[in-house]
Amino acid sequence: MKPDFLEYIQNHVVLADGALGSYLFERGVERGRNLDLLNLQSADIIFTAHEEYIRAGSQLIETNTFGAGRFKLRDSGAENQVFEINRAGAEIAAKAAGHQVYVAGSVGPSGITFPFDEEELTLNDVRDSFREQVRGLAEGGADVLIIETFSNLDEILLAIETARTEVPDLPIISQMVFPARARTVRGDDALTCGRAMRAAGAAVVGTNCGRGIDAMVLAIEKMSPLAGEEVPLSAFPNAGMPEMVGHRMIYPAQPGYMATRAREMIRNGVHLIGGCCGTTPAHIQEFRSALKIKPVRVRGGNVEVSAGAEEQVAGESRVGGFLDGLTAGRLPIIAELDPPTHLDVEPVLSGAEKLTRAGVDAISLGENPLAILRTGNLGVASMIRRKTGIQTIVHQTGRDLNALGLQSRMMEAHLLGIEAVLAVSGDSAAGTDQPGVSGVFDLRSNGLIKMLDGLNRGVNMAGRSIKKPTNFSIGAAFSFRPSNPELQISRLEKKAALGARYAMTQPLFTRAEVEQMMEKVSHLDMLIFPGIFPLISSRNAEFLHNEVPGISVPESLRRKLRRYEDVVDQRKAALEYTAGLIEDISSFVDGLYLISPLNKWEIVLDFVVQVRKAGWKGSGRADSPPAA
Repeated sequence: MKPDFLEYIQNHVVLADGALGSYLFERGVERGRNLDLLNLQSADIIFTAHEEYIRAGSQLIETNTFGAGRFKLRDSGAENQVFEINRAGAEIAAKAAGHQVYVAGSVGPSGITFPFDEEELTLNDVRDSFREQVRGLAEGGADVLIIETFSNLDEILLAIETARTEVPDLPIISQMVFPARARTVRGDDALTCGRAMRAAGAAVVGTNCGRGIDAMVLAIEKMSPLAGEEVPLSAFPNAGMPEMVGHRMIYPAQPGYMATRAREMIRNGVHLIGGCCGTTPAHIQEFRSALKIKPVRVRGGNVEVSAGAEEQVAGESRVGGFLDGLTAGRLPIIAELDPPTHLDVEPVLSGAEKLTRAGVDAISLGENPLAILRTGNLGVASMIRRKTGIQTIVHQTGRDLNALGLQSRMMEAHLLGIEAVLAVSGDSAAGTDQPGVSGVFDLRSNGLIKMLDGLNRGVNMAGRSIKKPTNFSIGAAFSFRPSNPELQISRLEKKAALGARYAMTQPLFTRAEVEQMMEKVSHLDMLIFPGIFPLISSRNAEFLHNEVPGISVPESLRRKLRRYEDVVDQRKAALEYTAGLIEDISSFVDGLYLISPLNKWEIVLDFVVQVRKAGWKGSGRADSPPAA
C-alpha cells in the first residue's frame, strides 16, 4: 500500500510527470483533437503515456482530465459526460500507477472568464462544473487532486472550496501561473496567493506553466516563507519559452538545465517537482538522476513499522468501550452538544446530566466546528464523563494539530477515560473567527482512523509500542446523498476497512432517504447512526439547506414551515415533524444521532424521552457490536 501522500511529502521530494497534452501531440495525436475524450475513445494511448512517465521515474502521474469540465467540453458536444470522462481518466491512471505511484486528478480552469461577470451563468454553475469533475476523479481512484494553471485567485479558491466540500478526504495540490515578477496577470503576488490557497484547504501550493523557468524560480522564492511553516511547495515548469519552427512549437530548455534549476527550487521548499508544457519522459528521467530521488517505499498493514530496538508487532483491533457497553434490547442514542465559545461550561454539563438521566448512550462533542473557537472538547468530555459516567464521543479533526500532537492528544484522551472518537478531516480554517489561523491537515479522516486503529493495537504511527492499547470505538462521518450515494459509500467502505466501527451521518429529513441509506450500507460491518436535526424555524431550515454543505432540507418541509408567520408555530410544526420521523425509522435504524440545534439540549431531551417511553429497539444490530 502507498504511504499516505501528505505524510510522505512532508519528508520527501516527490517526482511528478511532465506534459501530457504536448507529449501526446508529439506522439502523433492530431492537433485540434479534444484530448480529454481520448479517455473514452482511445484509453490505450493515455495508458501508454502514463507508463512511459512511470518508467522514467515519475512517482505521481496526472490524469488526462485538465480540460474535462462542462464549459470546455461544450465545443465537442460532451458537456454531459463530465463525470464519465473524469472517472475514466482516473481509472486509466490508477491502472498504470499500481501500488507505488500516486494518481493526481487534474482539474484546470473552468473556461469561464474571471473576474466573473457572466449574465447567463451564476457562480453556482461554475461550482457545479468543478463538482462533477472532482466526483468523477474521486470515484475513478485518484489519490489526490491537482488544481492547476489558474491565473485568477478567485476562481482557484472557488475550485478548492468546491473540492474540499465534495471530496473532503482527497488532499489538494493547487497551482497558479505567475508569468512575471512572481505575480499573476492581475497583480496578485505569489505569497498572497499561496496563503489564500492554503487557507481555502489546499495541502500543497505552488505554480506551473508560465513564462519560462526563471519566472518560476522567482515565484517559488517569493512563496518560500510557506515552506518555513511546513507547507510543501510544488513547481511544474515549462521547458523554456516556446518558439514556432515550421509548423511545430519547440521548447528549448534541455533536461539537464531544467534539473539544475529544479534543485534551486527544492532548496526553497519545493517537495513536488514535475514538468509542464514541452517536458517529456526524458526530462523526468534527468530529474530523477540529477536530484537522486528514491522510489516510494510500499508498506503493508495498518501501521508502518520502523526498524529499531522498540519495534513492536501490532495487536488485535478493538471494537472499543462505547460500542462494547451499549445496552442490549434498546435503540442506542447519541446526543450532540457543542462545547461553549467561552469558559462557562455549566449549562453543557447540566444538559449532559439531564440527557444521561433520560437514557442517552453517549454525548458527542464537536471540535471547533466551522473553525469557530470553542472550549476544548477533550476537557469538557472528561468533565462530563466524571460527573455522569456517560460515554463521551470526542470529534477529532486533522485541522488543528500535526501528527505528533494528534497522537499525544489521543493518548491523553485514553488516560482521561475517553472510549469513543469520531475521526473527521475538519472544516476549512478559512471561516475562522480567530486571526492568523491556518489548517494543518497532516492527517485527514482516513489517516486519523488508521492512526486510532494503531493505538488500539498498542502501537504509534512509527510502529513503536505504547505499552498499553487504547480502547476507542472509532467512528467516521458519513454524508449520504440519495441522488448519488455510490461515491460516499465507497469512501465509507474504505473507512470501515481502516478500522472505523460506526458512522454518524449528516442530518437526514425523510424516512425514504434513511431507509435507502440503511439498505445501501447493510453490507458494512459497522453501526450507522443517522443524524436527526430538529428544525426550530423556517429561517433555520433555509439556512441549513442553502448554506451548509451536505445538508438538504426537503422543499415540502420548508414550504410547510413558511406557511406559519409566527416562529413559535414554525417550531411546533417542525418538532412534530421530527417526532414523526423518529417514530417512522425507529424499527430499522441501528441507532439515532440527535443533534442539538444551537446547543438547545432541551429540544433533544424531549426526543430522548419519546424514544425511551416507546421502548423502541431499532435494528438490533447494536446487540452484537461489529467484529474487531
